[in-house]
Amino acid sequence: MTPAVFSHGDLRLYLLSLLAEAPQHGYGIIQALTDRTGGTYTPSAGTIYPRLAKLEEEGLVTKTIDGRTTIYAITDAGRAELESREGDLAGIESDLADSVRLIANEVRQSVQDAMKSLRADLAAATHDERNAANARPRSSTRTPDSKSSSREQLQRADASINAFRARVRTDMRTHVARGGVLVEAAVTELDSALDAAARALTRALGPREH
Repeated sequence: MTPAVFSHGDLRLYLLSLLAEAPQHGYGIIQALTDRTGGTYTPSAGTIYPRLAKLEEEGLVTKTIDGRTTIYAITDAGRAELESREGDLAGIESDLADSVRLIANEVRQSVQDAMKSLRADLAAATHDERNAANARPRSSTRTPDSKSSSREQLQRADASINAFRARVRTDMRTHVARGGVLVEAAVTELDSALDAAARALTRALGPREH
């Protein structure tokens, strides 16, 4: 299970710390939280605005309307609370870094497992194809039937490649859209696995005919 980014009550104090840096509108706060957590946490408006309203009710935050935008700012009372809870805020920052690191590790492991499975499937398919090729009688001349079979296999390969591409793109886009982080190591692992798959296929095809 993905670890929680903020423990109960911590988000309230962290919002104050963000507003202590500069006044901000609601979307800007959501974006700041996304950036600070490397994309592992993107809160909804339904999470942020009620907490801002509660902070305003407590006199820790004020809001001003600028056209169609509501700007939130920390008050002196809010700064005083931040100062009095400086140790708590430091603990939140440390826990936040740990949570982001754990989530990133989970994603990295998930991608690595998927790539291992892909390489294993490819190796098995290559082995089966090689055995089947060795069992077929060799002929120096291609027959119409062999050409037809090759075209069918080419279409099958195209379909497999397109399906894999669609699946991976969907999985990654969905993960990021839900606030997940896509680490560089995961993409590097994907590149390596695809390169290994291409080289394995080249070996399975054998030497080029001229």
